[in-house]
Amino acid sequence: MLIGGELVYSKGGETYETFSPSTGERLASAPFAQKEDVYLAVESAKIAFQSWRKISPLQRAKILKQLVEEFKKRADEYAVLDAVDGGNPVSAMVSDVFLAADMMEYAINMATELKGETIPSSGVNWHLTRREPYGVIGRIIPYNHPIMFTAAKIAAPLIAGNTVVLKAPDQCPLSSLLFGELCQEMLPPGVVNIVSGDGATTGDALVRHPDVKRIALIGSIETGKAILKSSADVAIKHLSLELGGKNAMIVYPDADVDKAVEGAVRGMNFLWCQGQSCGSTSRLFLHEAIHDEFIGKLIQQVQKIKIGLPIEPDTEMGCLVSQSQYDKVIGYIHSGIVDGAVLRAGGGKPAGDRFVEGYFVAPTIFTNVTEKMKIFREEIFGPVLSVIRWNDEEDVIRQANALPFGLTASIWTNHLPTALDTVDRIAAGFVWVNGSSQHFTGVPYQGYKDSGIGSEEGLDEILSYTQVKSVNFMME
Repeated sequence: MLIGGELVYSKGGETYETFSPSTGERLASAPFAQKEDVYLAVESAKIAFQSWRKISPLQRAKILKQLVEEFKKRADEYAVLDAVDGGNPVSAMVSDVFLAADMMEYAINMATELKGETIPSSGVNWHLTRREPYGVIGRIIPYNHPIMFTAAKIAAPLIAGNTVVLKAPDQCPLSSLLFGELCQEMLPPGVVNIVSGDGATTGDALVRHPDVKRIALIGSIETGKAILKSSADVAIKHLSLELGGKNAMIVYPDADVDKAVEGAVRGMNFLWCQGQSCGSTSRLFLHEAIHDEFIGKLIQQVQKIKIGLPIEPDTEMGCLVSQSQYDKVIGYIHSGIVDGAVLRAGGGKPAGDRFVEGYFVAPTIFTNVTEKMKIFREEIFGPVLSVIRWNDEEDVIRQANALPFGLTASIWTNHLPTALDTVDRIAAGFVWVNGSSQHFTGVPYQGYKDSGIGSEEGLDEILSYTQVKSVNFMME
């Protein structure tokens, strides 16, 4: 782990094993940070904050840009670790490195936007605001994009003048720990600290530390609720939570079917992370006029996906991250069958001896899905797509909005008034029209309802790592 500029084990020597989800092979013993280790990381970050905050924003930007350049040079190393440790295709993980670099550069280039205002509240006195960093930021990231989130999610806090303690995903910590070596080389000691361990011990210690006043999580709704409760036991903290989704893709009868089919495959993130994405459009609402044609073409598309070992360069779809996640996904598939949905593709491991040991699940499609089914109501976080036939616009909007989730939505129509009306009525924080899955540099990403608090990826995120101080110069 990286604590105070040093690469260290836990003080008590605690470790846990990490295994390849595609082969079952043991990969490494990772440090298991206990409360004492987390507190050492926070203390190191507190000390580093006193000098880091005094560095000008443009100088911080210069330092971080050098970090980004070195990060990109090692893209293959990080990608291989994420492939063998997390199960995602290595080609996609190389892309993750460069996507993270783009996100970092965006935040770094916003250094001069961290500015206050002057307020003409009275005729003689001067009233102004300034933005100041919080201090130590706690960042907790998920397992679906380990290196992307590790690298990208330190940039906004750092450019705002904060220091960071980041908890790596316990299921696949290796790329995050390797990134710690780069931070050790490129940044002043204590500015970034990276610890590994589970949520109950390591994450909870970080959330409960009284000196960590700003916490950001990307994770499940259950984890978000737990963090809200445990942090409130200690102090009033500023939390941002990017949480789960059960996202709707609505296809109107006038849509371009071929493009929408491609959008449905892309929106499910079959090819990037095996459906393990909170933004996946896992509820596909097809108008009855195009339903059968669409399903036929959709099945053809998913059957072309090349499933393979994550480390192989031509693999398009790898495996799930762990035994527990595999069991969860298979359980949902069984529930869909029991509840009466029609299994049209997938449903278990792909054929072949090479898939026996790993946590592979073929792209799975259910039709005849109804509101009462678990696969309609609950986030699966795996490669399972639920298709719902519709013919009444009011009812499809009601169904899309019926759940406590509200992260993303995808709307397919060539009729502009229909698109605008649906965008207005859909309860989701990030919406595509005739598109899916893609994020765009600087465009904020956030959820409605239980899918989150606060925003990621845009200027709002960067500003959220500052607190506003009002200053009044009394001239009379």
